Amino acid sequence: MTTAQGTVRRGFEEVRDVFADIVADSRAGAAFAVVRRGEPVVDLWGGLADPTTGRPWSADTVCVMFSGTKGLTAAVAAACLSELDPEAPVRKYWLEFGSDDVLVSHVLSHTAGLPYVDGEHDFLDNETAERILAKQKPLWTPGSRVAYHALTYGYLAGALVRRATGRSVATHLRERFARPHGLDLYLGTPPEVDSRVARLVRAPGYRISTFLRDAERRKIVDRMYGALLSSDEVINSERYRRAELAAGSGVGSARAMATFYDLLAGGSLVPSSALRRATCTWAEGIDAINDRPVHFGLGFELPDPIGTYGPATVAFGHSGAGGGRHGAWPEAEVGFSFLPAELRSEDTDDRASRLLEALASCLNRSA
Repeated sequence: MTTAQGTVRRGFEEVRDVFADIVADSRAGAAFAVVRRGEPVVDLWGGLADPTTGRPWSADTVCVMFSGTKGLTAAVAAACLSELDPEAPVRKYWLEFGSDDVLVSHVLSHTAGLPYVDGEHDFLDNETAERILAKQKPLWTPGSRVAYHALTYGYLAGALVRRATGRSVATHLRERFARPHGLDLYLGTPPEVDSRVARLVRAPGYRISTFLRDAERRKIVDRMYGALLSSDEVINSERYRRAELAAGSGVGSARAMATFYDLLAGGSLVPSSALRRATCTWAEGIDAINDRPVHFGLGFELPDPIGTYGPATVAFGHSGAGGGRHGAWPEAEVGFSFLPAELRSEDTDDRASRLLEALASCLNRSA
């Protein structure tokens, strides 16, 4: 039987108990961390980092975060707002980009109308994807609809950051955030980290876009994700981790992600004015492709009607395919991260929601 390990501060035992139940019911391991004003109050892990070998999840295990990576990219973009104007046309920075109507804010808020790459490409090849997208016609008038750009968010945002600043998202992440603050976070994971990476497994019947029932729009979703979630081997490959996919190949620990969001909310990573701009509403409504309620800032997810960020009314962050949930509750002054290796479908997965409910309960009692 797998057990939970780690520590919680006094008063947060309820979180530990919920996490222990989650680990006991899991096919693969997970971690959950909460950092408050620089101090860890929850640091838990458990289960198997690799069910095929029996390797246990340890204190230094890291895991692919899928779209949790988008929160890191959004923070990089926020840190670069003095060089990357959200109200400017994409063509101001990306001269080869064909559409005059797509603004930087459309790219960052998932309203650009470019949810998939319309052409033959290797989804791990950023350069080819960027080249195709630059010539691609948006599916709708940019800014008129919101729909999650699962992979193209990363190609587009990454191209903009690089052209506006001369440095890639991965370089910004490493030099501005990870190294100065000792964060175990990577985009383009180096070989020396491989032995600590958890192996991802899909739960039986794992599905994406679980709100969607329309068969025609399901074809769009299939084009959006392509080979990404089609095979355990793809998502567990070194090639996937090496790729600097600004939308989904980031690797890190729950402890590092919770610390990252605590630092971000506290003003240590991005100027407060830029963070306020990046975390106010830029797009919200029912996803035009997925039929899911969504609420976006400039790349960050914000509280939505289905409670993605728990009971907090003020929050920002980004979730990841399969159940990952990373973010901040600024009013409670906490950053948190749930990082699972077992991918579960959104309509059946209550793990992160249970943990956030327990965390809110503990915070309320300690207030």
